Amino acid sequence: MALQAPVHPSGSRPAAFVQRHVKNPSLSYTASAMAKSRIHSLSSKHRFRSLIPKVAESDSVATALPVTGDRMLVMVPPHPLIKHLTSVLRNEQTPPAMFKSAMAELGRLLIYEACRDWLPMISGEIQSPMGVANVEFVDPREPVAIIPILRAGLALAEHAATFLPATKTYHLGMSRDEETLQPSTYLNKIPETFPEGSRALVIDPMLATGGTIVSALDLLTAKGLTPKQIKVISAVAAPPALEKLSRKFPGLLVYTAMIDPVVNDKGFIVPGLGDAGDRCYGT
Repeated sequence: MALQAPVHPSGSRPAAFVQRHVKNPSLSYTASAMAKSRIHSLSSKHRFRSLIPKVAESDSVATALPVTGDRMLVMVPPHPLIKHLTSVLRNEQTPPAMFKSAMAELGRLLIYEACRDWLPMISGEIQSPMGVANVEFVDPREPVAIIPILRAGLALAEHAATFLPATKTYHLGMSRDEETLQPSTYLNKIPETFPEGSRALVIDPMLATGGTIVSALDLLTAKGLTPKQIKVISAVAAPPALEKLSRKFPGLLVYTAMIDPVVNDKGFIVPGLGDAGDRCYGT
C-alpha cells in the first residue's frame, strides 16, 4: 500500500514530495522537505524482508500518513549529530570509553525525537522577574517508563533521566544464545501493572533478528501496555527485526539512527556496530 503525499493546509500537495519505491511494491518510502523525520511505514499485512530502505542523500526528509491500527512506523531522524555519532560507533578503532559516550549521546538525541508531541503537558502561570507568564510544563504526575535492555541498553538510556522531567526506570536483562539465537531473561524489574495511560520507552541498541525486542514487548503487553503506548529506541535496526515487530505489534513506533540491510548467520547486523555491549564495556 503506497503512502500518499501529505496535504498542505492550503489544500495542495507540496512540490518537494518524492516517492521512493522499494523492492516490495506493497511498501513505499515517501520524502518531503516539509517534514522533520524520515519515516518508514510498514503494514502488518505485508512482509518486510525485501525492504532495504534507500536513505535520501540530501537533507530532504520523510513523512507519512498518520499511524493507524495496522501500521508500524520506523523513524530515522536525519540530524547531522546523529549521523556523526553513528559514524563514531561504526568505527572499529573507537575505544570503549568513547564508544559508550557516543552511545549515550545518541540515545539522548533519539529519545528527544521520540518524545516530540508525546509527553503529557499542564499549563499555568508563573511569576518571571518581569511579570506574569503563561507557561506549560511536562506533567510530573505521569512519569515515562524507561526500560533499557541490558547490557548496552544502559548506555543508550544513560541520559534519559537527566533531561526528562519525570521517569521511572525498569531494568530488563536479556541474553541471546549464540547457537540458537533465542533470547532468555535473567533480570526482570518490570512492575506487575502499569497505570492507565502509561508511556514506555524500550531501549535496545541492536534490533537484529528481533528475538530479544519481541520478547521484551511481549512482557510489556502482558502487563497491560498496548503497542501505541510504547516507543522503541535503537541505534541500528535490520529488516528481520522490523518485520517481526510490524507483524506482531501494529501501531508501534521505532526510532533508530540507521537501518542496515543484512543480518548474518551469527545474528549480527552488517555492517552494524559489532557487539554493542562488549564495545561499551571493553569485554
